[in-house]
Amino acid sequence: PQNVLLPAGLRQRDQTQKSPTGPLDRDALLQHLERQALEAEERQDLDLVPFTGEKKGKPFVPKAAAPALPGDEEVTLEPELEEALAKATEAEMCDIAAILGMYTLMSNKQYYDAICSGNICNTEGINSVVQPDRYRPVPDEPPNPTDVAETLRRLQDNDPTLQDVNLNNIKDIPVPTLEAICQAIKTNSHVRSLSLVATRSNDLVANAVAEMLEQNRSLQSINLESNFITSAGMLRLLGALGQCPTLSEVKVDNQCQRLGDTVEMAMAATLERCPALLRFGYTFTLQGPRARAAAALTHNNELRECPRGS
Repeated sequence: PQNVLLPAGLRQRDQTQKSPTGPLDRDALLQHLERQALEAEERQDLDLVPFTGEKKGKPFVPKAAAPALPGDEEVTLEPELEEALAKATEAEMCDIAAILGMYTLMSNKQYYDAICSGNICNTEGINSVVQPDRYRPVPDEPPNPTDVAETLRRLQDNDPTLQDVNLNNIKDIPVPTLEAICQAIKTNSHVRSLSLVATRSNDLVANAVAEMLEQNRSLQSINLESNFITSAGMLRLLGALGQCPTLSEVKVDNQCQRLGDTVEMAMAATLERCPALLRFGYTFTLQGPRARAAAALTHNNELRECPRGS
């Protein structure tokens, strides 16, 4: 209708004004309804079935028991071999496993002790059965021989011969010691790289590194991978990357927890506003920050390759 915006009571005439059809008697109405209910016949429900206790459906048949698995087959060896294996020491058993190529039965150390050392008990057939290098277990990485206390002393003395500080995989360094190392690098003019991979560094260390970057003017590379830095510590660190003009490489991948979308966006923005950063080690999970970071690094490297003044 044309007057659709008007209320219904205003779009049509009032039809509620009617005269009563007769006198209203409530008691008479109730008596009529009661009498009508008594006179109505009961309805016969033909769908109801009397309960007889009989169970319908297919009878339950238990499944047949699974066949028993065959036992381990017994291997019979010659009496001489059985006697030799019974008297063999643990070192000789490792030598035998290495000769037979059973690498999964040994640790890396046992394998290399059996193959690479000169104290092998049985040397027959080793050269003929040793697998190629790609099938050999990777040897255990030797421990980091760096003396943390000596390194801290040399940093505090501004030793010109100390340019690379590598504390990777030293897990027992106290957090105050790591903070003292960052404090010493603040005024150090010879250190070029700082690597703290897998040192259990946390947000306190990240804050110390950020304060270090705000004052240091010689550091070129920093590596904080495989640590316990959270998103709060990473944001603090990203805010200080632009304060060190000589810094060109940063690695912060593989932290204990996912840093989040906000941190990845901040990483991309940091690379865009810091043209000195040429390499950034982090695996992005979002396509947007990954593309922005790649474009920013490409632009920064192109600026570095272009001659000044052109």
